[in-house]
Amino acid sequence: MMTRSETIRAGALYFPLVLACVAGVVEGRRRRMFVACLLSMLWTAPALLLVQKLNAAFGWWKFADGDVWFSGMPLELYLGWVIAWGMVPQIALRRLPPWLSALSMGLVDVAVMPLCAPVVRLGGWWLVGEGVCIVLVLIPALLLARFTMENTHLELRAWMQIAISGGVFLFLVPEIAFAARPGRGWQPLIGMPGWERQIALQVIGLMALPGVGAVMEFAGRGEGSPIPFDPPVRLVTSGIYRYIANPMQVCCTLVLLAWASLLRNGWLLLAPLLALVYGVGIAAWDEGEDMERRFGESWRLYRSEVRNWVPRWKPYHAGPAARLFIAASCGPCSEVWQWLAAREPVGLEILAAETLPVGSIRRMRYVPGDGSANVNGVRALGRALEHLHLGWAIAGIALRLPGVWQFVQMMMDASGLGPRVPAAGRRPALESTER
Repeated sequence: MMTRSETIRAGALYFPLVLACVAGVVEGRRRRMFVACLLSMLWTAPALLLVQKLNAAFGWWKFADGDVWFSGMPLELYLGWVIAWGMVPQIALRRLPPWLSALSMGLVDVAVMPLCAPVVRLGGWWLVGEGVCIVLVLIPALLLARFTMENTHLELRAWMQIAISGGVFLFLVPEIAFAARPGRGWQPLIGMPGWERQIALQVIGLMALPGVGAVMEFAGRGEGSPIPFDPPVRLVTSGIYRYIANPMQVCCTLVLLAWASLLRNGWLLLAPLLALVYGVGIAAWDEGEDMERRFGESWRLYRSEVRNWVPRWKPYHAGPAARLFIAASCGPCSEVWQWLAAREPVGLEILAAETLPVGSIRRMRYVPGDGSANVNGVRALGRALEHLHLGWAIAGIALRLPGVWQFVQMMMDASGLGPRVPAAGRRPALESTER
């Protein structure tokens, strides 16, 4: 006969699993619901693990010994929690507003937690931990699922998917490896001298930058995401895709390889190996057929010039040239013009801002040749850099990151390089240039 502890652990796993299955049968199969649940669970899994790390430090609750443990908690409770918050409300409560779904699931959790004794022993501040868990795990998972099902807030979804990639590959996967093969864990990273750790993390961040830029490009230019069931609706050949056709998988493989080396864990080398096998085999075959079917000759032309794993040095360009408007009557602006023109940008025409209607431009403006949205100021410069060569393109990605471009723009404005109206009626001092 099962003990109370065994019953609680089994119920924690199987009850939400059965509930999710029943809700799925009732609601029926929907393509975007599958994607929404997948992303929601991928958010929940590492985020819940992060909360458990915080719990270990603050002592909100403790777990009784179990047969199988994962990062300080019974595996059944962890998996059941992931399903309960990452799948159940996304299916069963999808017609409710997200705030009401979060409130409902939070109240259920508050009611159930005290009933899980002796498997879970609650501390005096356990409600604080519950609130942290709801804010970091439940609410973002619900919003991500809802935005995915409704196909809204694309840019926010893209950044949440970047966060998911980091959480899964750099946090969850190592924790799984540490649980399967106990060893030094995070100690090789924690025990490094501070300067050495900072340099190593910055190098890994630099490796990841093209992959981040690729996700940004999918959302901004392609109007889609990297998820197979939510792909871009337009062929993306701008940004980092001017140089390499497979930036996400290349970056993922390199980052995982560097992460395994940094943590000095041989088992983590399986992750970049699997990423390489997936990218070279399954992804190349499946994505190639899909892109050929959807984009035809444009895709074939692009793939004839841009390779999957070996980047070009100079950018690929096809179609109308992009245009960069710079004020020729502004001294610092004209110096930027001359600097860019001297490097012979590919697929970029530089024009005088004075040729536009008076008052219609106050900062440097980049106008893509594919009809997508214009960008101004620092982001326009970041876009222009992608037309030079691979090194400057990566710098341009960094310059366009949220938070970075705002800070750089603020510093430039404070230095007297803020917005201004170009002098009207003046003859442009520089000729337009295009290569």
